[in-house]
Amino acid sequence: MFHPFASIADQLASRGVQERIAQLSLFLMSTAHAELEAANVRAYDGALSRCRAVLAALLGEPHERSFDVKFWDGSIDRGNSPRSPFTLVLNRPASLRRMLLPPNELSLVESYISGDVEIEGSMEAASSLAEAIGDRVRSPLAVARLISLVLRLPGKADDDLADVRFPERARKLGPRHTPVRDAAAIHFHYDVGNSFYKLWLDRRMVYSCAYFRSPDDSLDVAQEAKLDLICRKLRLKPGDRLLDIGCGWGGLIIYAAEHYGVDATGITLSENQATFAEERIDEAGLADRCRVAIRDYRTLTSRDGYDKIASIGMVEHVGISHLPVYFESAYRALKPGGLFLNHGIVSLGEARPKSAREKVFRKFWKADAFIDKYVFPDGKLTATDDVISAAEASGFEVRDVESLREHYAMTLRHWVQSLEENSREALSLVGNHTFRVWRLYMAASAHAFTTAAINIVQTLLAKPDAHGHSNIPLTRDDLYASS
Repeated sequence: MFHPFASIADQLASRGVQERIAQLSLFLMSTAHAELEAANVRAYDGALSRCRAVLAALLGEPHERSFDVKFWDGSIDRGNSPRSPFTLVLNRPASLRRMLLPPNELSLVESYISGDVEIEGSMEAASSLAEAIGDRVRSPLAVARLISLVLRLPGKADDDLADVRFPERARKLGPRHTPVRDAAAIHFHYDVGNSFYKLWLDRRMVYSCAYFRSPDDSLDVAQEAKLDLICRKLRLKPGDRLLDIGCGWGGLIIYAAEHYGVDATGITLSENQATFAEERIDEAGLADRCRVAIRDYRTLTSRDGYDKIASIGMVEHVGISHLPVYFESAYRALKPGGLFLNHGIVSLGEARPKSAREKVFRKFWKADAFIDKYVFPDGKLTATDDVISAAEASGFEVRDVESLREHYAMTLRHWVQSLEENSREALSLVGNHTFRVWRLYMAASAHAFTTAAINIVQTLLAKPDAHGHSNIPLTRDDLYASS
């Protein structure tokens, strides 16, 4: 079959020009490759310049920033500090777009969780980025200008974080703080796995604020001091019946049974925690006076009849609408003359009046979305006066209030350090996304405690008997006497 190109090829071959064709082909290929490389360089240079323009508008020029910024091509914009507390790493040209579009706190954290953005150095120091950016986007004009700059950035964000969010199906179990939905929220946070928590908690697995008598105390020493402080505030004595609401892995009830001779019961909604606590109780030989039950605090009745009750890090899960139910349940379960120690995180900002503009900004900024979606679903911090008002409305008498804010910042730094030191094992247990959620959540919490955005308060409550007796000594001397 005749083919016109065959005739041309024969003629070229007969003239001995195949070598020239090969040389021409190589030249054209190298030229095309060079042009492609040049186009890529121009695209990268364009992306770099646009990213730098956005960063300058949002966080100031490099000499105005205390931290470094590293770009995907390895180039670094040095800040004004010779020892930068952290480096913001943009892993690809689209990183900054994901970080800032839409311009809210949730976009910032999701860019880190996804791996588009990395933090080298102190995650606690990097937590200030959210505040710095939030301060720059408080006016509609600033938001409009930012969006116009960000829309020029390359790339599109993929939603690849569904596996680490509180599932939407759980939110459909009922309204917030119904028993079934509370159980789902507790499982989401606490059932990440006992092995994961072991990597960074103390040996007793106490997941709450420690008590540092000295900044040099180890976490183990500080957590044992906290457990002892609780027992002293409750004035525990042999034979007392103690209830721990939200007992975690059983650290308090085991310590109180061992050192104060009480009969201790812990309740939790986490099966992982209950199983672990029961194993430790058996190992300690305390099964005759120490136990854990899967139970909701709302099921407590006057028939339970406890002498003392503790609730450590539980009230944060309750929600302001259910504080009356929470305190009424504890009041019912406590004998007249008994004591209740409530230990929980509170928001300093919630107590302060907010302008209409501030309320609109908080909604726009999605200030609580990260915690709600990835850490503590349905959790909501309340003001100290909300907690105390609900306690007093239920019949309790407030006998002592103590802030441990600085102690919680120190505790969180221990946790973050241990998590980072054990990052390889943590990643193998929970994966990259979950590891990043916990690293960010705990470091940001340390920053919030340090800057007085949130507080941790221990409130000692009494249920006076018929004669008004609360069984409290005249002074606090017994709390601080040497063991």
